[in-house]
Amino acid sequence: MTKKVKNPASKLAIGLAFSCISVILNTGIASEISLAKSSNSQKCDIFAYITDTDSQGLNVRSGASTNNVIIGQIPINETVHVIGAAGNWVQITNASNGFQGTGWVFVPKLGLTTRGYGTNGVDFYASSSQKSQKLRRIPANTPVKLLGCQGDWAQVEYQGVKGWLTREEQCGAALTSCS
Repeated sequence: MTKKVKNPASKLAIGLAFSCISVILNTGIASEISLAKSSNSQKCDIFAYITDTDSQGLNVRSGASTNNVIIGQIPINETVHVIGAAGNWVQITNASNGFQGTGWVFVPKLGLTTRGYGTNGVDFYASSSQKSQKLRRIPANTPVKLLGCQGDWAQVEYQGVKGWLTREEQCGAALTSCS
């Protein structure tokens, strides 16, 4: 059973409340609030390059969700500085070309290449610590799929295996070597 509201001030207050809720949900503010409170967000300090082949470029959003506003695009192969991570999204700043500023991108659209030039490859760790188990070696100058980051460690996938690369073994430039 619903009760009719007869007081005009009450009607206005209820309408305003519903309007505010609608704005919060539709602009992505709710996602940003929950993200800010999330214990899953990580600070990062790595470089990666854009792998998205869309001719318009990779969308940069105001928050870590497709519900957030697109605030720019970054062309393929451009390098970005990754400064944070939350789930499948990373916060980037100042692309080498295109978007300038800070925003969020979908992490599967980014890549890294291993360093290790002149060696038999780089170590691939089970966790973000050099004291953790070495899973294998990845050949030098090999593209890997970026999954996330923690501090200056990059979580990547290589031949179906997920692991971690130290900053010294990461190359965030697509078209040049990081030697």
